[in-house]
Amino acid sequence: MPKVYQFERKQVIKTDMETAWDFMRSPANLNKITPPDMTFTILSDLPDVMFEGQIIRYKIKIPFIGEQNWVSELKHIKDKHSFVDDQRIGPYKLWYHYHQIEECPGGVEFTDHITYSIPYGLFGEFAHCIYVKNQLKNIFDYREKTTPTLLEK
Repeated sequence: MPKVYQFERKQVIKTDMETAWDFMRSPANLNKITPPDMTFTILSDLPDVMFEGQIIRYKIKIPFIGEQNWVSELKHIKDKHSFVDDQRIGPYKLWYHYHQIEECPGGVEFTDHITYSIPYGLFGEFAHCIYVKNQLKNIFDYREKTTPTLLEK
Protein backbone atom coordinates (compact mmCIF):
# COMPACT_ATOMS: atom_id res chain seq x y z
CA MET A 1 0.00 0.00 0.00
CA PRO A 2 1.46 3.41 -0.98
CA LYS A 3 2.24 5.97 1.69
CA VAL A 4 -0.21 8.82 2.15
CA TYR A 5 1.31 12.28 2.56
CA GLN A 6 -0.13 15.55 3.84
CA PHE A 7 0.78 19.07 2.81
CA GLU A 8 -0.72 22.22 4.33
CA ARG A 9 -0.13 25.89 3.75
CA LYS A 10 -1.89 28.85 5.37
CA GLN A 11 -1.59 32.47 4.35
CA VAL A 12 -3.31 35.66 5.46
CA ILE A 13 -3.97 38.16 2.68
CA LYS A 14 -5.13 41.73 3.26
CA THR A 15 -8.37 41.50 1.35
CA ASP A 16 -12.07 41.03 1.99
CA MET A 17 -14.08 37.82 1.80
CA GLU A 18 -15.94 38.82 -1.38
CA THR A 19 -12.73 39.51 -3.30
CA ALA A 20 -11.10 36.33 -2.00
CA TRP A 21 -14.06 34.13 -2.95
CA ASP A 22 -14.48 35.74 -6.37
CA PHE A 23 -10.84 34.89 -7.07
CA MET A 24 -11.06 31.33 -5.74
CA ARG A 25 -14.24 30.39 -7.57
CA SER A 26 -12.80 31.24 -10.98
CA PRO A 27 -10.93 28.15 -12.26
CA ALA A 28 -8.99 30.24 -14.80
CA ASN A 29 -7.15 31.96 -11.94
CA LEU A 30 -5.16 28.76 -11.36
CA ASN A 31 -2.89 29.79 -14.23
CA LYS A 32 -2.19 33.12 -12.50
CA ILE A 33 -0.85 31.42 -9.37
CA THR A 34 1.08 28.59 -11.04
CA PRO A 35 4.83 29.11 -11.46
CA PRO A 36 5.67 30.01 -15.06
CA ASP A 37 8.37 27.33 -15.25
CA MET A 38 5.82 24.56 -14.72
CA THR A 39 4.59 22.88 -17.87
CA PHE A 40 0.89 23.06 -17.04
CA THR A 41 -1.94 23.59 -19.51
CA ILE A 42 -5.69 23.73 -18.84
CA LEU A 43 -7.42 21.87 -21.68
CA SER A 44 -11.04 22.38 -20.61
CA ASP A 45 -13.23 25.31 -21.54
CA LEU A 46 -13.74 27.08 -18.25
CA PRO A 47 -16.82 28.93 -17.05
CA ASP A 48 -16.38 32.17 -15.12
CA VAL A 49 -17.47 30.45 -11.89
CA MET A 50 -16.85 26.88 -10.73
CA PHE A 51 -19.75 24.55 -10.07
CA GLU A 52 -20.37 21.32 -8.15
CA GLY A 53 -19.23 18.33 -10.17
CA GLN A 54 -17.24 20.39 -12.68
CA ILE A 55 -14.58 18.37 -14.47
CA ILE A 56 -11.36 20.14 -15.47
CA ARG A 57 -8.77 18.58 -17.76
CA TYR A 58 -5.09 19.58 -17.63
CA LYS A 59 -1.87 18.42 -19.18
CA ILE A 60 1.31 18.53 -17.11
CA LYS A 61 4.90 17.48 -17.74
CA ILE A 62 6.63 15.45 -15.06
CA PRO A 63 10.41 14.93 -15.11
CA PHE A 64 11.43 11.36 -16.06
CA ILE A 65 7.79 10.42 -16.74
CA GLY A 66 6.76 12.87 -19.45
CA GLU A 67 3.44 14.45 -20.29
CA GLN A 68 0.50 13.33 -18.18
CA ASN A 69 -3.22 13.94 -18.36
CA TRP A 70 -4.80 15.21 -15.17
CA VAL A 71 -8.55 15.28 -14.65
CA SER A 72 -10.02 16.85 -11.50
CA GLU A 73 -13.55 17.10 -10.20
CA LEU A 74 -14.59 20.15 -8.18
CA LYS A 75 -16.84 19.22 -5.30
CA HIS A 76 -18.01 20.02 -1.78
CA ILE A 77 -18.33 23.69 -2.74
CA LYS A 78 -19.43 25.86 0.20
CA ASP A 79 -20.06 29.43 -0.89
CA LYS A 80 -17.49 31.88 0.50
CA HIS A 81 -15.83 29.10 2.48
CA SER A 82 -14.31 26.07 0.74
CA PHE A 83 -14.16 23.53 -2.06
CA VAL A 84 -12.25 20.40 -3.02
CA ASP A 85 -10.48 19.44 -6.20
CA ASP A 86 -10.27 15.68 -6.36
CA GLN A 87 -8.04 14.03 -8.98
CA ARG A 88 -9.96 11.54 -11.11
CA ILE A 89 -7.14 10.73 -13.54
CA GLY A 90 -3.55 11.81 -13.13
CA PRO A 91 -0.05 11.22 -11.90
CA TYR A 92 -1.01 10.62 -8.27
CA LYS A 93 -2.55 7.53 -6.77
CA LEU A 94 -4.54 9.96 -4.59
CA TRP A 95 -4.87 13.76 -4.78
CA TYR A 96 -7.48 15.46 -2.59
CA HIS A 97 -6.95 19.21 -2.33
CA TYR A 98 -9.13 21.08 0.17
CA HIS A 99 -9.21 24.88 -0.30
CA GLN A 100 -10.65 27.08 2.46
CA ILE A 101 -10.94 30.78 3.23
CA GLU A 102 -11.94 32.40 6.51
CA GLU A 103 -12.09 35.98 7.68
CA CYS A 104 -9.46 36.76 10.28
CA PRO A 105 -7.78 39.79 11.82
CA GLY A 106 -5.87 41.48 9.02
CA GLY A 107 -7.87 40.01 6.13
CA VAL A 108 -8.67 36.54 4.90
CA GLU A 109 -6.81 33.34 5.77
CA PHE A 110 -6.33 30.97 2.84
CA THR A 111 -5.76 27.32 3.72
CA ASP A 112 -4.66 24.63 1.31
CA HIS A 113 -4.63 21.09 2.65
CA ILE A 114 -3.56 18.33 0.29
CA THR A 115 -3.75 14.61 0.95
CA TYR A 116 -1.83 12.70 -1.69
CA SER A 117 -0.20 9.41 -2.51
CA ILE A 118 2.28 8.52 -5.24
CA PRO A 119 2.19 5.30 -7.25
CA TYR A 120 5.22 3.19 -8.21
CA GLY A 121 6.09 1.75 -4.78
CA LEU A 122 9.65 2.46 -3.64
CA PHE A 123 10.33 4.50 -6.77
CA GLY A 124 7.35 6.70 -5.86
CA GLU A 125 8.65 7.15 -2.30
CA PHE A 126 12.07 8.07 -3.67
CA ALA A 127 10.47 10.51 -6.13
CA HIS A 128 8.57 12.08 -3.24
CA CYS A 129 11.76 12.58 -1.25
CA ILE A 130 13.81 14.10 -4.05
CA TYR A 131 11.20 15.87 -6.16
CA VAL A 132 7.49 15.89 -5.27
CA LYS A 133 7.59 17.39 -1.77
CA ASN A 134 10.02 20.11 -2.96
CA GLN A 135 7.88 20.83 -6.02
CA LEU A 136 4.77 21.28 -3.83
CA LYS A 137 6.70 23.63 -1.56
CA ASN A 138 7.92 25.64 -4.57
CA ILE A 139 4.42 25.91 -6.02
CA PHE A 140 3.00 27.22 -2.76
CA ASP A 141 5.98 29.52 -2.17
CA TYR A 142 5.18 31.04 -5.56
CA ARG A 143 1.50 31.34 -4.66
CA GLU A 144 2.42 32.97 -1.36
CA LYS A 145 4.23 35.75 -3.28
CA THR A 146 1.82 36.04 -6.20
CA THR A 147 -1.66 35.84 -4.65
CA PRO A 148 -1.36 38.98 -2.49
CA THR A 149 -0.39 41.03 -5.56
CA LEU A 150 -3.63 39.91 -7.20
CA LEU A 151 -5.94 40.42 -4.21
CA GLU A 152 -4.62 43.06 -1.82
CA LYS A 153 -6.26 46.44 -1.93
